[in-house]
Amino acid sequence: MKIGLLTSSRADFGIYYPLVKRLWEDNAIVLELIVFGTHLKKEYGYTVNEIEELGFEVKHRVKTQTENSAPINISNSIGDTIINFSEFWNKNVFDLVFALGDRYEMFAAVSAASPFNIDIAHIHAGETTLGAIDNAYRHSISSMSKYLFVTTEVYRNRAMEINNTPENAYNVGALSIDNLKNQELYTIKDFYSKYNIDLNIPSILSTFHPETVSLENNIQYIEDLINAFKVLKDKYQIIITMPNSDTMGDMIREKLIQFGNDFENIKLIESFGMKGYLSCMKYSSMLIGNTSSGFVEAAFFPKWVINIGDRQKGRIVTDNILNVKTNDILATVDNIEHRKLPSDSNIYGNGSAANKILMKIKSLYGIR
Repeated sequence: MKIGLLTSSRADFGIYYPLVKRLWEDNAIVLELIVFGTHLKKEYGYTVNEIEELGFEVKHRVKTQTENSAPINISNSIGDTIINFSEFWNKNVFDLVFALGDRYEMFAAVSAASPFNIDIAHIHAGETTLGAIDNAYRHSISSMSKYLFVTTEVYRNRAMEINNTPENAYNVGALSIDNLKNQELYTIKDFYSKYNIDLNIPSILSTFHPETVSLENNIQYIEDLINAFKVLKDKYQIIITMPNSDTMGDMIREKLIQFGNDFENIKLIESFGMKGYLSCMKYSSMLIGNTSSGFVEAAFFPKWVINIGDRQKGRIVTDNILNVKTNDILATVDNIEHRKLPSDSNIYGNGSAANKILMKIKSLYGIR
């Protein structure tokens, strides 16, 4: 069975990893990685190298536009990705193709596949993020997909409503939990050797992406977040990973760089990679930002999460997550420093998602 797997960024490949590993090792399957988007851009760390360093061959590289400073750039990027993938799908045939998540570039690649009647399996279907235009892209990908793999029953019910094929929607849990259950993370010593960041120091891990529904809020959000960091830096080391390729992402990136360069205990990271990021989360005191990892991975440990704004609005909020406006950040940090973490926040499975997906696909296609 020939399977393609679409990956456009460091973020989605980190989630994919346990599934890629299982597919790669299965003798009944030929897996071909289809790499595009920011993976192939030097300004985003050229993260295709990280895939190869993990021992996987990159069979296909599809170069696409990734400029994101204005809405017209995103529209142009969608169009460019569709054009490039129309050529790709015309020349390459697969029994099944995996797509993950909700990014506009993933939506474009799947849109280009739809006239070719390619079987698409959508991972992380059924979730809701009302503060990002990604919400529409996720549901559109689901509507163009034959199979939907979800992380909870709540999301399965939503996914079934979207493409109206309940028999093809499967609750398998989150692949990120597989990573956390089965991946040996760095020790504090090894982390320091690799990244020159000492996690013995009390640390806050932060990732903040732009809200793409309410663009006008982003300048105030990032200025308020930086002002909070100016206070918190006296007590914590602040470890900031860069925003993704969305409208106004460059603005946020520039402000963070300008701020971070002035202080020794502000650490700016383009890409930790999956293992590095999860290791940093493990040893950090809390997360502050608006990334989806605060909703899934952070629930596993668990870690306190201060979730800012509305980008992730609509997701299931577990007991370790506190939704705040930016002017409440400092008070919320003070609050959670004196509270005990809930111990049962993980609702995303037991770390067997990759195996469940593999077994279901082999069953559906009659593969032994």
